[in-house]
Amino acid sequence: MNNLTELREMSDEQLDATAKEAATTLFRLRFQSQSERLNTPSELRKNKQLIARIKTIQTERQKAALA
Repeated sequence: MNNLTELREMSDEQLDATAKEAATTLFRLRFQSQSERLNTPSELRKNKQLIARIKTIQTERQKAALA
């Protein structure tokens, strides 16, 4: 879906929106996995990784702004 270069090209607002969307999706997937109706368990991992990538980019930008 979103590779690292696409994420780095996004603005801060776009990253926030993408992170919120991924968090909402992850929340929904967790409920599905608990009720054993999750068709693709790999989606949980993909969403967690996407959120981690976004947070890493946001942290890098904050550190760059302070420097």
